[in-house]
Amino acid sequence: MPQHNRSVSESVAQVRPEPAAPLRDSTPAPTAPARSGGPLRRLTAPLGVLAACAAAFGYVGAVDPNHPGHYPVCPLLHLTGIYCPACGGLRSAHAVAHGDLVTALGANAPAVAGYAACAVFWVVWTLRAARGLPTARPRPRAVHWWAAGALLLAFTAVRNLPFGTALTP
Repeated sequence: MPQHNRSVSESVAQVRPEPAAPLRDSTPAPTAPARSGGPLRRLTAPLGVLAACAAAFGYVGAVDPNHPGHYPVCPLLHLTGIYCPACGGLRSAHAVAHGDLVTALGANAPAVAGYAACAVFWVVWTLRAARGLPTARPRPRAVHWWAAGALLLAFTAVRNLPFGTALTP
């Protein structure tokens, strides 16, 4: 029996081909693909995002969130009476859509900072796309996320305390 097992393994080894060595040629290794298409094709994504944001701000600008019944109520505020970090975000967007920056900052200052940051990132994205450059993505580190979370937590705590009523929407 042991001879039979050896002959089977030897025959399998003979049937199994040796792996072929990779072929080497003189062509260079492929690089990152170049941006194809003209400027209009490269700008379709940034222009689509601009259209979506303009539609959202246009709707919030047309339908006033200061009048009840148009938008859902914040569940945290409704159930507990505590203002969340997003409370006043629609009011600030409405004020931004009407060009009233002071009212927007009074409704929700972190939301206005977020709108401004998104606008800056959109401008950089659009300029890079128009020039055919690769997209530059913000790469926040963990410390940045923790800092943003701590800021929002502090904002939420202060706006819910008696001396922070100026921060309530």
